Amino acid sequence: MNKVYSRPALLKRKAFHHCAGCGHSVIHRLVAEIIEEMGIKERTVGIAPCGCSVFAYDYIDVDFAESAHGRGAAVGTGLKRACPEAIVLNYQGDGDLAAIGTAETIHAANRGECITNIFVNNAVYGMTGGQMAPTTLLGQTTTTSPFGRDARIEGHPLKISEMLALLEGVVYIERTAVCSPASIRKTKKAIEKAFRIQVDDLGYAIVEILSPCPVNWKMGVVEAWQWVEKEMVKVFPLGVIKDTTGDRYAH
Repeated sequence: MNKVYSRPALLKRKAFHHCAGCGHSVIHRLVAEIIEEMGIKERTVGIAPCGCSVFAYDYIDVDFAESAHGRGAAVGTGLKRACPEAIVLNYQGDGDLAAIGTAETIHAANRGECITNIFVNNAVYGMTGGQMAPTTLLGQTTTTSPFGRDARIEGHPLKISEMLALLEGVVYIERTAVCSPASIRKTKKAIEKAFRIQVDDLGYAIVEILSPCPVNWKMGVVEAWQWVEKEMVKVFPLGVIKDTTGDRYAH
């Protein structure tokens, strides 16, 4: 019998300590699979920022550098310019990339820095207790918006991917999710494409991934995964937002 599903060699053999139902575990596996399948392990350098995303270095067996909160794009720029042959993986959450790291992200994208950005959007600050994030939905309750996010007070959810699509240095942006087998397969294809764009030295690529956070959303695992499909995608529609590669990667 042919084995069709197995643990990626680059996924370290240690127990995940992400919360039950968290999408980070799924995304870690996808990233490990893609790096392994593309044969770029020895070239890959990941950047681990603050928040739940920081734990990526515990599970994905490639070199990692740490960055201060929000500075992943700046550190990634430095790594790529110092070592142009490196494949730079910038792995960030929404509180990190879309809040304190907005400036670094926008300017790196505008310069067309040839890095691969994985942007995990779960609409809250996960590690620090579930506070409201820039991507929190209107009406969504958090520890700092107990009555629900109010546009008149906190503004609207920040659609960072649509903002970045306006920049000429950006080659590829796609928004996916990890809340069903079908969405997970699409996410893997998007991440692989973002890596291939860097391998081919085309420019900046980012994949935004809608991810459940059951604990901070105060939901069960199944309910949280369904909430991504029922509510989050209304505000953050899935699909390709920008792609200047044409049919270069058509199958």
